[in-house]
Amino acid sequence: MTKAFIAIVFLLAAFTALVVSAPAVAAPAQVFGRDSKKDKTRLLTGKVLDSGDNPLPDAIVYLTNTHTRTVKTYIVGPDGTYRFPALEPSIDYEVYAQLNNRRSGTKTVSQFDNRAEVYIDLKVKAK
Repeated sequence: MTKAFIAIVFLLAAFTALVVSAPAVAAPAQVFGRDSKKDKTRLLTGKVLDSGDNPLPDAIVYLTNTHTRTVKTYIVGPDGTYRFPALEPSIDYEVYAQLNNRRSGTKTVSQFDNRAEVYIDLKVKAK
């Protein structure tokens, strides 16, 4: 019986050494509430244009979170483009542009629009 006991202990030790020495393969950790494979935020981009579809440099774009009424601004460059990254998909946003007391119409980015990237041109009309 002692030979059988020694054999079992030896086999158990060999199995333990095999399991411990084998590399462990683990799935990557996920951040709570997020899928690590896909970013859940949205990107809003576009251009500020005049009535002739020419870019309006130095225009200011206003983005309003309709839930908190928080406003973010962006001053466009020479090409008239603006960019608002990392927008929450479950919130509606309103966006408009202004230059020299002239304003574009207000556009809405809806939470029901499931696109990851939204492109909106804003036209500022002449007086």
